[in-house]
Parts: sequence; C-alpha cells; structure tokens
Amino acid sequence: MAPMVHGLEAKYFGKIQFTYLDADDPLTRDFQSTLGFYYQPEIYLLNGNGDLLKKWAGYASEEQLEGVFAQYVQ
Repeated sequence: MAPMVHGLEAKYFGKIQFTYLDADDPLTRDFQSTLGFYYQPEIYLLNGNGDLLKKWAGYASEEQLEGVFAQYVQ
C-alpha cells in the first residue's frame, strides 16, 4: 500500500498533509489511542482542527481514498 499512498501524497501535495505514524513506536501510543488504532494498516483523514473525517482499516484502494479526498479538497 505504501507506493500507492506515496503517489497520492505527491498528487495532493499542498492540499493534504500526509503524516506517517510508526505503530510500534511507544511514543505514539497516546495518539494511537486517541485515533482508535487497532489494525495495521490504518489510514485516517483529519481536518485542520484534528477532527476525524474518515478512517480506513485494512486495505483501501486508491479510488476509495480519492473518492473521499474529493469531498474535502477543492
């Protein structure tokens, strides 16, 4: 999934900030808990205030992600 996500990151550069979270890093446990992390991979779409707009658990296709991105990105 990483190559597809990196491709989307390049495509949406300047419109969506992509941040990668290491699920095995104990320093991220609080953030993982806040997001409700339970399965790898997970993708979260947050707004500028940090509010959760959409969460994908497991595999998500490029079309699924872009369909939701289009709702929020002008």
